[in-house]
Amino acid sequence: MPLLDVRNLRVEFHTRRGVLTALDDVSLQINMGEVLGVVGESGAGKSLTGSAIIGLLDPPGRITKGEILLDGRRIDTLPEDAMRRIRGREIGAIFQDPLTSLNPLYTVGRQLVETIVTHLPLTPTQARSRAIELLESTGIPAAAQRIDHYPHQFSGGMRQRVVIALALAAEPRLIVADEPTTALDVSIQAQIIDLLKTLCRERGAAVMLITHDMGVIAETADRVAVMYAGRIAEIGPVSNVIGDPQHPYTRGLMESIPSIHRTTEFLAQIDGSMPRLNAIPPGCAFNPRCPHRMARCLSERPELLEAGNSMAACWLHDTGARK
Repeated sequence: MPLLDVRNLRVEFHTRRGVLTALDDVSLQINMGEVLGVVGESGAGKSLTGSAIIGLLDPPGRITKGEILLDGRRIDTLPEDAMRRIRGREIGAIFQDPLTSLNPLYTVGRQLVETIVTHLPLTPTQARSRAIELLESTGIPAAAQRIDHYPHQFSGGMRQRVVIALALAAEPRLIVADEPTTALDVSIQAQIIDLLKTLCRERGAAVMLITHDMGVIAETADRVAVMYAGRIAEIGPVSNVIGDPQHPYTRGLMESIPSIHRTTEFLAQIDGSMPRLNAIPPGCAFNPRCPHRMARCLSERPELLEAGNSMAACWLHDTGARK
């Protein structure tokens, strides 16, 4: 049984101009010790999926269909106080900007100790010792002294390490990391990636890594889900999705990345842009930009179909129709 099981998730925003469907029939699973990368353009629904999982959807957004199960237990229908206990204890969150996760008025030690005492049966003294161990495990030098420093006294990369320590404080089994390396220098990105991989391997935690950076995905993830216009376009092992993409959108993403193995005057591009939520076309949402568009793409929405070792939401893989 997977640790996280998202089934047919739909998130809608009820506005004065009507109902906007931001996530439409999203299904994914993550096993213990696995890193699932979630990638796509801005507005594809990556961060919204993570927010729905950890119960932090901003109004007027709400889940209107589907289920979210953590270790077989449904969590999307829990009241807020019950979800708050799960958040931090069973699900840790790492966000793009560390300053949004850290209170500038409190030392990082106080924030870590409060989190640990809230979720684990430890005294404040024991919690402080654990907080120092966490800071050391995430690569903070002189952790015993720096625990009493304030967030502004840390660099961006060090703040992100503190946030990772905070996310791990209560030993959660699932970590939702939303663009954790975007605001960091490349060298610091590599360190954070190595840290996430090590923590995942040593603690057996599952990680949902949300990013727009295919390089980060290639380096970190075991499997990858490619999202487009609130839907999953392709999902499969990272080596297959990157090396042999099966959806035209994924193929376009891969071809637009510069390669050190070939010289080209111009990078490939995907014509057009992703549709707005109030203008998603019928059928396949990618059909206005797809070079392989067929008549049925204009009216019939494809489900995820078997495509080699991956699954792709594309009629090109409807073997039954070709027979």
